[in-house]
Amino acid sequence: MKREIPVEKGKKYEVEITSLGSSAEGVGRFQDFTIFIPYALPGEKVEVMAEEVKKSYARGKIVRILRSSADRVEPVCPIYYTCGGCQLQHLSYEGQLKVKHQQVVDAVTRIGGQKDIVVRPTLGAEKPWNYRNKMQFPIGKAKGKIAIGCFAQGSHEIIDTENCYIQKEYNNDVVNAVREAITKLGISVYDEDRHIGILRHVVGRVGRNGDTMVVLVTATQELRKSREIVQMLRQRLPKLVSVQQNVQTYRNNVIMGRDTKLLWGKSAILDSIGQFSFHISPRSFFQVHTEQAEVLYGKALEYAGLTGRETVIDAYCGTGTITLFLAQKARKVYGIEIVKPAIFDAQKNARDNHIKNAEFLVGDATVVMPRLYKQGVHPDVVVVDPPRAGCTPTVLEACADMQPKRIVYVSCNPASLARDIAILGELGYKAAEVQPVDMFSQTSHVEAIALIQRRTM
Repeated sequence: MKREIPVEKGKKYEVEITSLGSSAEGVGRFQDFTIFIPYALPGEKVEVMAEEVKKSYARGKIVRILRSSADRVEPVCPIYYTCGGCQLQHLSYEGQLKVKHQQVVDAVTRIGGQKDIVVRPTLGAEKPWNYRNKMQFPIGKAKGKIAIGCFAQGSHEIIDTENCYIQKEYNNDVVNAVREAITKLGISVYDEDRHIGILRHVVGRVGRNGDTMVVLVTATQELRKSREIVQMLRQRLPKLVSVQQNVQTYRNNVIMGRDTKLLWGKSAILDSIGQFSFHISPRSFFQVHTEQAEVLYGKALEYAGLTGRETVIDAYCGTGTITLFLAQKARKVYGIEIVKPAIFDAQKNARDNHIKNAEFLVGDATVVMPRLYKQGVHPDVVVVDPPRAGCTPTVLEACADMQPKRIVYVSCNPASLARDIAILGELGYKAAEVQPVDMFSQTSHVEAIALIQRRTM
């Protein structure tokens, strides 16, 4: 018998909010029918208008809050409810840490099927505002004027932003300086519907002591009036040390292309995590919250349990940030990364930090790890820090085949982490505990790190 949907589009309903969804929307039920409600919080009772109704769920918007959560706060940012950059400014920071902890708990229990893993309380940031060392905003037009900022939620409408509260202040200076320069110079901006125009994104990176890099991403090989742009940026940005052009000519949503041209200054800036310095080039991966990265990597080092005698493999090593932390306490560390420029950066970072027991290898971990094993490399610890999709089954199988005592899994997606914990469980490994780390304050995202140990017979 077909179930009747109890919700109609355009009608109002009173709903109790029981949890938050993966995008931080409130989740409630009306007559056992799920409704997702942005900006609603657990424990609240809201009157909601249904805006979209599907067979198994509906989406709605708050008409009024009938009972408010004690954790509800007034957002700091005046464009918070239109901009899609943050999702949790209406929730106190203590509340954010609690829901991120619950997000990880729900993932490992429901997706991973793990009932006895310890999930530690979320490690919060000392500075949950103005923390992002990297800004990448689209450039376009809004109401006939040049707009630079985040996309509005669920659309490609750019919300013009002068002061983003999660960006480092120098990145906000970059946005305003670029907007002023290209407006005065009449540089055309990208229209993604028609695939015309020049400037499509601006990327700002802030390093040690505020040294600032500006990357102008263009849809064309040439950037008209590039000298004038550089001159105007230098006048406005006293901490500017690098201006570069990145070329992205394809009709897609990828932010940066392969080719980068140095327009002025240095090719890279310096940043540091703990005692280590890192060269950051336009396309380098580097954690956006430097202070919390130190917390995260410190936890990875703790979980690795190194005494100085171990061999370690760091898969998905990127520019070698975690690798260098591991090298402090290991006998030998192998960093594996499929992106060749990242390996060049990693090798340079190792040299600059006088690390001699780290070796970096270019290639797919599924190929490189078995090759190392055949060559007699038997790691005591394997560290993985994969993209949001998680590890491929072949990488997990390669990890298990090498029989390390411990696997340390760093993840930016609790769902894929939970899935991979379950797969490793079938391969002879058991997750002992998971530590959430708040790397992305005011947003719905959470980083997590898991200690996974080989089962003993």
